Amino acid sequence: MKRLSTALMALNMENTINEEGKWQVLESEYLLQRAPWLTARKDVCRLPDGRINDHYYVLEYPDWVNIIAVTEDGDIVLERQYRHGLGNTCYELPCGVIEEGETPLEAAKRELLEETGYAGGEWQEWMTLSPNPATSTNLAHSFLATGVKKVAGQSLDATEDIQVHLKKPEYVKALLENNQILQALMAAPLWKYFFGRQ
Repeated sequence: MKRLSTALMALNMENTINEEGKWQVLESEYLLQRAPWLTARKDVCRLPDGRINDHYYVLEYPDWVNIIAVTEDGDIVLERQYRHGLGNTCYELPCGVIEEGETPLEAAKRELLEETGYAGGEWQEWMTLSPNPATSTNLAHSFLATGVKKVAGQSLDATEDIQVHLKKPEYVKALLENNQILQALMAAPLWKYFFGRQ
């Protein structure tokens, strides 16, 4: 895990993310392998008190990235696309999968350019979250990119249909306040962004 930030160390906070109570994996069986999008396995685990959980299911995913991209004019770059799991078209941040050999930052810059045509600006790591620590193996890395500008057209995958929208910060904050950004891994970094602007 990453080292504690200077701010947390100043508060004398300890790193609370550790392996205390870790389960021992006795057996693993892959049930489905459709890399990179869906790999499911069943683990047989011994809990610290000796009990056996013989049907624990885990989903293996690659790590993901998403980006709060703010243009030179102060607009936030959003996307709208249909999400079949939910059955709705939603506002989202630019996002994607970290490909093999990429750092999270490299993946974030690539995804922003491919999906929106925006690039450049100043980049900083914003936050890292677990989509679901109970059943998923991956992390989602969020970045803040300020001063981005349009440098190219979109370069979408065959199944992607993404509309790019530039929205004022107050509009995006209103979307959050009215439950109009449903992707939790995107809502969380946006809430942090707006909390810091108060």
